[in-house]
Amino acid sequence: MKKILIVLTLFLSLKNKAQFFRGVGVFGAVTESTNFYKNTQQDQRDWNRDSLTGYNRTYYYPQNTISREYFSWGAGIFAEFGGNYGRWQTELEYVNKGGKIRELTEPFNGIRNADYSTNKYTYIQWNNYLKYFGPFGLHPNLYLMPGVRLEYQFSSSTSVYAPYSTFPKFWFSGNLGLGYEFPILKKINAFVEYHWNPDIIYHKKDQVKARNRTFELRFGLVYRPKKRSIDDCNAPRYKGPAY
Repeated sequence: MKKILIVLTLFLSLKNKAQFFRGVGVFGAVTESTNFYKNTQQDQRDWNRDSLTGYNRTYYYPQNTISREYFSWGAGIFAEFGGNYGRWQTELEYVNKGGKIRELTEPFNGIRNADYSTNKYTYIQWNNYLKYFGPFGLHPNLYLMPGVRLEYQFSSSTSVYAPYSTFPKFWFSGNLGLGYEFPILKKINAFVEYHWNPDIIYHKKDQVKARNRTFELRFGLVYRPKKRSIDDCNAPRYKGPAY
């Protein structure tokens, strides 16, 4: 009797794990990002008679700036766990962010370089999302992905606003994604996703606050080991990712 109970326990445990684990995948991404700089003392510009230049530099450099978009790429791997419609996705991603800016050569007169330079940041991220299939009664192959990204800055190159462009080595950002998944082989699905990835909190140094915003267009493949027919005997036909 004890052996039977042990076997049943192991069987149920494996069955529950099989239902909990939903798949693994890979993706590549095209990224579009920009940096925002806010000089909190810019509205206090005045003539400072005690300085040699006649101006207080902190009021003029850097100016409030939104950089031009910087296009780059990213790639990652992920695993997915949970139920039929609400799941958790955890992933590791290599991604490039930044922005194109013209440096202020004469801050007091607002004169800038003719050419744009790029402030670049390369991150290794641990991303975690809640994944909802068929949100708001929409198509079951559509899904929402709200979540948080934990970031490690692998490298950086910041030639513009250099004193104020040194972001922390470890940081976090928010995420809101929308995706669509569809079958291409028996156990392999393809998907396309679009993510909005903003810094939730500004990086702050002296009188300057800075943050990044990145849009990410992903294309990828996911391997799903079980069909819906295994989990639900009343639905023997495969109907997409919500199996």
